[in-house]
Amino acid sequence: MDFINEFLQNVFGNLANFDWRQVVMWLIGAILIYLAVKKEMEPTLLLPMGFGAILLNLPMSGALEPIEVLYNAGIANDLFPLLLFVGIGAMIDFTPLLSNPKLMLFGAAAQFGIFFTFTMASFIPLFELHDAASIAIIGAADGPTSIKVANSLGTQFAGSIAVAAYSYMALVPVIIPPVVKLVTTKKERQIRMAYSTTQVKQSTKILFPILVTIVAGCIAPEAASLIGFLMFGNLIRECGVLGSLSETAQKVLANLITLFLGITIAFQMQAEKFVKLETFIIIGLGLVAFIFDIIGGVMFAKFINLFSKNKVNPMIGAAGISAFPMASRVVHKMGLEEDPQNFLLMHAAGANVAGQISSAIAGGLILSFML
Repeated sequence: MDFINEFLQNVFGNLANFDWRQVVMWLIGAILIYLAVKKEMEPTLLLPMGFGAILLNLPMSGALEPIEVLYNAGIANDLFPLLLFVGIGAMIDFTPLLSNPKLMLFGAAAQFGIFFTFTMASFIPLFELHDAASIAIIGAADGPTSIKVANSLGTQFAGSIAVAAYSYMALVPVIIPPVVKLVTTKKERQIRMAYSTTQVKQSTKILFPILVTIVAGCIAPEAASLIGFLMFGNLIRECGVLGSLSETAQKVLANLITLFLGITIAFQMQAEKFVKLETFIIIGLGLVAFIFDIIGGVMFAKFINLFSKNKVNPMIGAAGISAFPMASRVVHKMGLEEDPQNFLLMHAAGANVAGQISSAIAGGLILSFML
């Protein structure tokens, strides 16, 4: 009988600590799980993130302490984002970019949303300057870079920023098409582009990540770790002597780190930290950053076409965001919808990997400016 009484007291004691905001977090977690399972949007990330949001918002949740340990060990010190960059680097084939180096410009142009949003956020009284800079980096369309910048600048909104960054990355197939159609004509979307069949030497592929690390590290020293780990992963892929290690980095390492990253981010999704006005403003600003990244890339392509004999399909500019490889796939699919004979995948992939490099550099520039 005493056992039953004690059990009931514990149950009612937990219910006494119940907060309506926890229900909001359960709903948010359920939405993330739905997007992962039903819509297959970044399931390796959104599924653990959604489950973690529910788990850590149970009354008196006993999962809080172990998740906090994992958070401090993997996110607070940037370990998980950097290890994930090794896996991403091993997945990237820079051949399309090396075959057409001017695509690097599209990656740079598609970072416009970061600096536009930084300006907007800095005028909102709720945010300090370092908060505005952290929020703006959502526009990098790059989760690890967003986490790195937010942690380095010490913003209290790191959780909201990470959730917004990864959620919008997953929603790239939903966001890109309407934005691109808004700022382009059907004729522009039907522009065909011939792909260069120039062979890229193995030595070039090996030298490229080394040179990028040196140049980017000199331009934006704060980005050296991000660029370095990304390029190290690519060097593992291209060196030709670490095939099994490259495969492990692409599959096992990337998937495992993404899994831990997703559930660990939930530590910053506790109801009292997450359910407040600032969070919803951050989510809105993140969407603004994404939209203006896409517009920046597209408008740059249209500007290039004013002076170029060989026209560029403006949709290539939209692939310049860092969300790899989703952005290039979406642009390729849109090209086929406009013209079944128009294959834009290689061009879009070149702009997409350029965006991966440019986003890390943009993050480093933000840090150099703020620190």
